[in-house]
Amino acid sequence: MSATTETQPEKLNFRRYTEGETGFKRRQQQIFQASHSYKCPTYVQSTPPCQGSCPAGEDIRGYLNIVRGIEKPPLGADGKPVMSWQEYAWRRLTEANPLPSVMGRVCPAPCESGCNRNEVEDHVGINSVEHYLGDWAIQHGLKFTAPQVKTGKKVAVVGGGPAGLSVAYQLALKGHSITIFDEHEFLGGMMRYGIPGYRTPRETLDAEIQRILDLGVAVRLKTRIGTDVTLEELRSGFDAIFLGLGAQAGRALPIEGDAAANAAPNIVTATAFLKAFNDGRLQHVGKRVVVVGGGDTSIDVATVARRLGHIQKTNPSDIEGAIAGRLAQDVADVSLRQGAEVTLTSVFTVDKMMASKPEIDHAEAEGIALMGGWMPIGVVKGADGRATALRVMQCEAKMISGRLDIKRIEGTEKDLPADLIVSAIGQAVDFTGIEEFNSGKGTVAADKNYQVNGKPGVFAGGDVIRPHLLTTAVGHGAIAADGIDRFLGNLEAQRRPKIDVHSFDLMRKYHEKNIQLGTVEGALRGTDQSKAVVHNYENRSDRYVIPHDQLFLGHFLYTPRNRRHITHLNKDSALGNFAERIDPLTEAQVIAEAKRCMSCGQCFECDSCVMYCPQTAVYKVKKTESMTGRYVATDYDKCIGCHICADVCPTGYIQMGLGE
Repeated sequence: MSATTETQPEKLNFRRYTEGETGFKRRQQQIFQASHSYKCPTYVQSTPPCQGSCPAGEDIRGYLNIVRGIEKPPLGADGKPVMSWQEYAWRRLTEANPLPSVMGRVCPAPCESGCNRNEVEDHVGINSVEHYLGDWAIQHGLKFTAPQVKTGKKVAVVGGGPAGLSVAYQLALKGHSITIFDEHEFLGGMMRYGIPGYRTPRETLDAEIQRILDLGVAVRLKTRIGTDVTLEELRSGFDAIFLGLGAQAGRALPIEGDAAANAAPNIVTATAFLKAFNDGRLQHVGKRVVVVGGGDTSIDVATVARRLGHIQKTNPSDIEGAIAGRLAQDVADVSLRQGAEVTLTSVFTVDKMMASKPEIDHAEAEGIALMGGWMPIGVVKGADGRATALRVMQCEAKMISGRLDIKRIEGTEKDLPADLIVSAIGQAVDFTGIEEFNSGKGTVAADKNYQVNGKPGVFAGGDVIRPHLLTTAVGHGAIAADGIDRFLGNLEAQRRPKIDVHSFDLMRKYHEKNIQLGTVEGALRGTDQSKAVVHNYENRSDRYVIPHDQLFLGHFLYTPRNRRHITHLNKDSALGNFAERIDPLTEAQVIAEAKRCMSCGQCFECDSCVMYCPQTAVYKVKKTESMTGRYVATDYDKCIGCHICADVCPTGYIQMGLGE
């Protein structure tokens, strides 16, 4: 076992001009027209690419600014903060995502891929900050605040996974009465039954789910819609329905021309495998395990198999019986275990596998053999009907117009001996009892508000719409909740913004500082001194993501990322080890990491524009009016449109737009 950090990236030296560049373009002809300015600065709040890349739509820049100390918690009557910065940041984060502790561990963080800081040296560790805030909230017993007034409307949520929990949370906050129906023994969906516990500790998952239930959400477990409760009963007993049942049915091995290939008792799907493991029924596997897949699920299967190992002597029914859920009791008392030989095959080469690279690296370190560029073509069975090997063939796979194209390489066939074969090639929705919602493509068809086509009052989200990330399901739930709320209020479905994320709300800061804005009457011109408007400020967060080339990157010095401690296992130490392998950052590390955020599209009070303005036209607003998002303004009687303030603005918050 070892504990290491990732290799630091090469230091970059950002310069506005490259070495040897001598050309300089004069701006006078663009800036001046006779004696008046061509353009003057305006302050434009934009969406940063981290938020634009977040499927849950979190206000990432907002809670990072709170963590770093730029945005302060509101003050009480005694002049002291009404809450800690950790709670304030957590409450901002959970406006979009009620499961930060879980997502901070398992989300592959597309927000970090989109982070503009990648252009300087390395992305901000957004996932690690979310991890810290989620754990802090659990440790300090933070709760959501339930509304005091109920609407009297009732909503049935089918499925207690990330989408169902998200929509239940958002609707409960809006005052509606929610009942979650789930066919399992516990809530959590794929977070519980599809992800190993060493990636999502059960006490963490339970704590975040319970916090949602504490809002007054009712639950009916071990209840399947279409079997235990009919759709007619739901329609008559509730004002709206949300379908978040997920895609928990596994897909069989894709072997052409052999319909009986998957009939062997020791061939199972990944979802059945992981559900049995997370239920506690699966305690051991065979000596040789072959996993067919290449995505994160197949990696989970392989690493679980590696940890479980196998017993020296076992009855054939124990392995597949435990996985398929037919074993009545645990086999935890079986102690003679050795390391399983696990092979993972994928039609894609290892470097093109769908799984995230860290997961692939962990799998290889733990002794899992990865075979990229191989496809299953048959199953070798013994006289008892059990599979003894998986027959594979080399192939070349690529995506063409969204479709998978596989070219076989004849003459490369070989058999991989196996005591257990797991198919991890994808998931499917089980529409038994609710066939009317099947679009014909194995999913539910819905509009942009996630209302099911042709089914007023029925909404859907998560894997039933499109199998994707857990955080995508959370985002679906939040959007669907808005649609359901409008439906219950007899309002027309609203048009969703082009960039559908939670963004910083300047009006909230005015409210927190008890500053009242009036109303504008008459002409809008000449209102720069009016207290009824926010002077030269515009919010374009609903339609504009600010790219890195609109920032002044030269402001930011090389600052290495604060990385979470990750425990790496090898072939020997992985056996029987189900401990969590990723540790949260400390408070000091979290603050330091948040300070690396470049606050793209919003002022972070660096004072560069004030210092460099040659006309002293840019000034700080009065201290009594100063707040996040409202720090500087411009005196247009002094401004000559020289562009310097925009040039030196690190965040792209200042744009030369007035006068056009």
